[in-house]
Amino acid sequence: MGISERIRTAKTNGKTGDLLSVMAPASPPNGDREDSTLRHHDPMIQIRTRAAEALYERLGQRLFDPNLTEDQLTTYVVRELDAVLADDLTQLSAEDRHGLVQAIAADILGLGPIEQFMGDPEITEVMVNGTDAIYVERGGRIYLTDSRFVAVEHLRRVIERIVSAVGRRIDESSPLVDARLPDGSRVNAVIPPLSVDGPMLTIRKFTNHSFTAEHLVSIGTLNDQASAFIDACVRGKRNILISGGTGTGKTTLLNVVSSFIPGDERIVTIEDAVELKLKQRHVIRLEARPANMEGRGAVPIRDLVKNSLRMRPDRIIVGEVRGGEALDMIQAMNTGHEGSLSTLHSNSPRDALARLETMILMSGMELPIRAIREQISSSLDMIIQLGRLRDGTRRVVEISEVVGMEGDTITLSTLYEFDFEAGFDEDGKYAGEIHATGLRPMFSDELRYMGVDLPEDILGGGFDIARMN
Repeated sequence: MGISERIRTAKTNGKTGDLLSVMAPASPPNGDREDSTLRHHDPMIQIRTRAAEALYERLGQRLFDPNLTEDQLTTYVVRELDAVLADDLTQLSAEDRHGLVQAIAADILGLGPIEQFMGDPEITEVMVNGTDAIYVERGGRIYLTDSRFVAVEHLRRVIERIVSAVGRRIDESSPLVDARLPDGSRVNAVIPPLSVDGPMLTIRKFTNHSFTAEHLVSIGTLNDQASAFIDACVRGKRNILISGGTGTGKTTLLNVVSSFIPGDERIVTIEDAVELKLKQRHVIRLEARPANMEGRGAVPIRDLVKNSLRMRPDRIIVGEVRGGEALDMIQAMNTGHEGSLSTLHSNSPRDALARLETMILMSGMELPIRAIREQISSSLDMIIQLGRLRDGTRRVVEISEVVGMEGDTITLSTLYEFDFEAGFDEDGKYAGEIHATGLRPMFSDELRYMGVDLPEDILGGGFDIARMN
């Protein structure tokens, strides 16, 4: 059992839970904010602050000794805390003292006031804006919590503990860290002088829950019709790009789309931080490596994409393209690796094409714009656009086919689109869903050659309409 789990278990014993609610309030996020002046005059807050400061003074950098196991460190901290409290003149009952030891240990060994949010499966993101503002994302909406850090030093130590656990460093000479926690969660930390108002910490939690197409249909991300169409396109080896803004669920959808790949194919996944959880047996997972503390040893996504071509893949899945690797990915799609998948940040399919052009130019290859667009149009078959709507839900809002070139412009055809005109239901959620436009994709014949048929009901009747850009 890890430190976080042991601390959470300890919090349920005796009066620890009551003490924690006093010292680091954690009522459900409701946007209300308590008076910080009253908090700092709370006697239990003062006792905890004194004890924590005394403990840090006694232990110093030994708290981050990599030679100590988690069990040894836990025992060490609890023993030293007992000694610190024995020297404090404040009279505490045995139960209060035990609870106080466990609460301070949770702050020091765990993640302090944000520990409780890391254990809440409904919370997807934790955002710490300095010591007095901790926000969480729940159900697609952001809430201000009642929890606070006691002092700037407390927040800095939590950040240092997080980044040191993954072999990174943060200080004035390196004031920004972007890393992945051992459980897969993404962490970004910024400290002064880059952050003007104190240390900032953002954690996007990694979920162990594997989403399926049926689950995405049940929560309205897409419907059965669109899901069946995407399934057919994946089995028919179409090259697909998933586009969307930050936090729209691109990686979740990529996981689901990847699950449609037949189990007898060799798949190579390439990610900045491993998040994909494919169920197929023949999967090779590659992960980019950041530079070490000396600034050496970095292995970027682009190098991994190039290397994957030598690994005899049937499919290549790039978790996200954000730079020059876009050129290598497009070339791979166009040289015998059909059915490859990737994601990028963009607000619409048309914007996604523009971003691809920009990223290919970032590769350093001096290619004319028309040549780049011809590469994209001949390689990419389809773009799935995700959006996070104002009701907090994440939906597939458009599925477009990349038709080809018309002059110097890449033409798109909208095959599915979200019905925003349907209004809202009684819960304030969008009542509409994504529906077929009735256009048949140009690659229908290619799917049929691959042994994949598109039933008429999937395409809304498959009307033979003149295609429009």
